[in-house]
Amino acid sequence: MIKEYKTIKEIVSPLMVVDNVEGVTYDELGEIELPNGDVRRCKVLEVEGSRAVVQLFESAQGINLAGSKVRFLGRPQELAVSEDMLGRVFNGMGMPIDGGPEILAEAHKDINGLPMNPAARAYPAEFIQTGVSTIDGLNTLVRGQKLPIFSCSGLPHAALAAQIARQARVLGDDETFAVVFAAIGITFEESEYFINDFRRTGAIDRTVVFSNLANDPAVERISTPRMALTAAEYLAFEKGMQVLVILTDITNYAEALREISAAKKEVPGRRGYPGYLYTDLATMYERAGRRQGRKGSITMIPILTMPEDDKTHPIPDLTGYITEGQIILSRDLFRKGIIPPVDVLPSLSRLKDKGIGAGKTREDHAGTMNQLFAAYSRGKDAKELMTILGEAALSDDDKLYAQFADEFEKRYVSQGNETNRTIEETLDLGWELLRILPKRELKRIKQEYIDKYMPDEE
Repeated sequence: MIKEYKTIKEIVSPLMVVDNVEGVTYDELGEIELPNGDVRRCKVLEVEGSRAVVQLFESAQGINLAGSKVRFLGRPQELAVSEDMLGRVFNGMGMPIDGGPEILAEAHKDINGLPMNPAARAYPAEFIQTGVSTIDGLNTLVRGQKLPIFSCSGLPHAALAAQIARQARVLGDDETFAVVFAAIGITFEESEYFINDFRRTGAIDRTVVFSNLANDPAVERISTPRMALTAAEYLAFEKGMQVLVILTDITNYAEALREISAAKKEVPGRRGYPGYLYTDLATMYERAGRRQGRKGSITMIPILTMPEDDKTHPIPDLTGYITEGQIILSRDLFRKGIIPPVDVLPSLSRLKDKGIGAGKTREDHAGTMNQLFAAYSRGKDAKELMTILGEAALSDDDKLYAQFADEFEKRYVSQGNETNRTIEETLDLGWELLRILPKRELKRIKQEYIDKYMPDEE
């Protein structure tokens, strides 16, 4: 029998203290019944002796200390899961908000999940095609990888996220692919943009959307990514699907964590964020991956806006430690009208070498990738030199490299948000651009591939 308590001591939104409790445990779900019969949800944050500190999921307005009752449900926060989730839109607490019926649950899963045993992990090794050349060709996404996108305020990361969500696929006819999209602390307009875009393109049929708005409670922002990952674990490891999880915006999640930490009067760490920010982010990011003996996989693309465009800020800094690389968006490229404005040189996918080559993408992929990086880097240096000393100071080769850098940005990096390139189209475009340079400069590609993909024109 569930016991009810009328011993609410104090409320400091979003926290509430309940005295004289028995058998209550950390992370347990609870309900608060107001004198008028309204019921609001909460969860246990801390238990000290017979006193419990609980966190409200909704507003504290109207809660009467003397007349309200609290009951603890003996279970953690759970998500009802089923394959019927595909094509549906939920709020940050896992409740349908698309006007459709409730989910007929096959199971109820604890949203905190369980850490994946490192010994049971399978190494990421298969290519995922996003249709975006700067990712597929140069910073390849591999199944089971965590590859964040570092953006800045005002840059079109939302459009890039929607583009990847609708275009991404795994190569192979027998693979079932699904996308779990979690929008964390975004505006209503942004939420409508994502949902309408998925519906317009038909991508909604293979997508599960969790939408947490900026005016929703901060505690809901903490739950949203965990709801998404719980849905992804069910689809990947119980239904054998290849799942791509996109989380945007992790910065809003970290801000909510800081807000709740301050309400609990915890000692702040760097920039006021709690000292356990690294651990908390890791409990989310490390739920991605592949398991030995399981067909499915979870690949994750967390998106975050760097406060003040600062890569050393705690959120991108700690994210970079946990994940396998980063895609960085550039304000300078955006000003030039290049969409998506991916800054190629500082971007990195640490697992790209595992997912490319013969049988995965194409045998010339590694060589062309390295050659394009090197040529673009030298071309940017040549352009800087031209700015300082004038074009006359450049050698003939440097002028060609400067031309290559311009063409590379206009044709390879910039592809708009509607163009979906196959990996073959991306690699062929790379060869086309390398024709700007003399063949003697192609030192990072095997001669047999140069002969095959760049034959001498008769």
